[in-house]
Amino acid sequence: MPTRHDIRNVAIVAHVDHGKTTLVDAMLKQAGAFAAHQQVDDRVMDSNDLEREKGITILAKNTAVKYHPKDGGAPITINIIDTPGHADFGGEVERGLSMVDAVVLLVDASEGPLPQTRFVLRKALQARMPVILCINKTDRPDSRIDEVVNETYDLFLDLDADEDQIEFPIVYACARDGVASLTKPADGTVPADSDSLEPFFSTILESVPAPTYEDDAPLQAHVTNLDADNFLGRIALLRVEQGELRKGQTVAWIKRDGTVANVRITELMMTEALTRKPAEVAGPGDICAVAGIPDIMIGETLADPENPIALPLITVDEPAISMTIGTNTSPLVGRGGTGKGADAKAAVKDRKVTARQVKDRLDRELIGNVSLRVLDTARPDAWEVQGRGELALAILVEQMRREGFELTIGKPQVVTREVEGKVHEPVERMTIDVPEEHMGAVTQLMGVRKGRMDNMSNHGSGWVRMEFVVPSRGLIGFRTEFLTNTRGTGIAHSIHEGHEPWFGTLTTRNNGSLVADRSGSVTAFAMTNLQERGVLFVDPGTEVYEGMIVGENSRADDMDVNITKEKKLTNMRSSSADSFEAIVPPRKLSLEQSLEFCRDDECVEVTPEAVRIRKVNLDARERARAASRAKHG
Repeated sequence: MPTRHDIRNVAIVAHVDHGKTTLVDAMLKQAGAFAAHQQVDDRVMDSNDLEREKGITILAKNTAVKYHPKDGGAPITINIIDTPGHADFGGEVERGLSMVDAVVLLVDASEGPLPQTRFVLRKALQARMPVILCINKTDRPDSRIDEVVNETYDLFLDLDADEDQIEFPIVYACARDGVASLTKPADGTVPADSDSLEPFFSTILESVPAPTYEDDAPLQAHVTNLDADNFLGRIALLRVEQGELRKGQTVAWIKRDGTVANVRITELMMTEALTRKPAEVAGPGDICAVAGIPDIMIGETLADPENPIALPLITVDEPAISMTIGTNTSPLVGRGGTGKGADAKAAVKDRKVTARQVKDRLDRELIGNVSLRVLDTARPDAWEVQGRGELALAILVEQMRREGFELTIGKPQVVTREVEGKVHEPVERMTIDVPEEHMGAVTQLMGVRKGRMDNMSNHGSGWVRMEFVVPSRGLIGFRTEFLTNTRGTGIAHSIHEGHEPWFGTLTTRNNGSLVADRSGSVTAFAMTNLQERGVLFVDPGTEVYEGMIVGENSRADDMDVNITKEKKLTNMRSSSADSFEAIVPPRKLSLEQSLEFCRDDECVEVTPEAVRIRKVNLDARERARAASRAKHG
């Protein structure tokens, strides 16, 4: 078969924070993608605000570098897909792998293979792709290169890799310094026999197969991602499998339902470094972007009008976690962060509070996010959104919040399925690294959540690595308690491991809530009296309403409290006299922590300025009646 030797397509896959985006930065710089005087940010591929804030990659992105071989041969285009390292964004990983012919597996020289390493490697091995192993961060003082290489071999064997796949080349790198070598450096040092990524580039050319195609085959191009442009409208990113795609060409658009329509390609673009440049033609193996098809979707095919042959649709793993997203139904809806009437309203006039706006936004998200599902509920202003994990759904809510939406978010639930008449729930494989002194606390924490230990290893460095299989339900609200019990030193990562029979009742939160019993502003006087009852979440001056949760009770049951109580004036003293007791700083919960804190009868109110936890039923008397009915049947 004819081969295109001028192109290579490779994806970089790894666990969170093992250095993928930093490595891509160094590749772009050394391949001459930026001018000498150009100011370039670190992690230039993480262009999304949330990606920069959280320090993780959320969206799979492609770039291309022109590599000039040292022997003076013709330049070779290397298309690089930078994929997320978190299993919650697994749909992005699967799409990225459908565009490439090999993967670079990046592993931290100290941490070794972690759960997401297993997840992304499993996907690559299932797709029968060759793998290049890159041991990154060799300069870490605690690096243990030989052990990490052996652990990676064990992982390949565990995932049933065949002989060809397990004979992988190994590159040792310090991506931050832009240095790579084929010779193993001493632990804790930068490779000394190289001063660039040249060995890494040459390994890619040798190990990544060049795209092959059939002469005179009809056009086939697979849509793997979508983008938008203010002038061109929807842009489809695709890989040309066979034939050629030209600007102005009429092609057959094979939709997901099998119907075929003829459309014209108005714009064709190819990626160079971080920009898309107009092109006239894209051949087999090229990754390009086309405009002119307003309703095109991920997984569809562009083909020859005279001989339209569809490529297989992209399939992703089933969702494991769901939450209800609806319009904001609290008394403070549309009133800004302070809730103080007209002034705040004027500042937030573009606030999005209607059911139609929320539904349109969720439908838009479905276009570009193949791992998400939106289902109708019994209420017309709320929808069940299913995704891979808690983080993926929290990222969606955070993006909507920044766009001006006001939402009510229900407690995360697991997506169950029925197998042979029995209910099965999703389970996760959890890898936990903790100092030895916290081992007992973690074991007890996982025991309450019905986790069973599969493996435990001690590297002799004072740290223990434990592997648990635990129901996904048990991990909702786990992280905050875990960090508290390990004094912030523990590291925990999990991936989806399949479904197992229902584990039974789980109690993950032992403490009740402190619930405001009336509307008003929080006073320092009331906070001082309530501090001994539990941990408070609000500052003095915050506006609250009946049914809003203002703290965590020290006991198991809920308590209605008056947090707006003021100190009475007398004819002898002013209201501020004798108030010397210090207020303990309140615990500020992030969006993810608020979702974890929720119980079944609670939900989270999300606005652009504030995140509040509240009871689903705001009226205290109605809540008491419902509790009584539940108790007495």
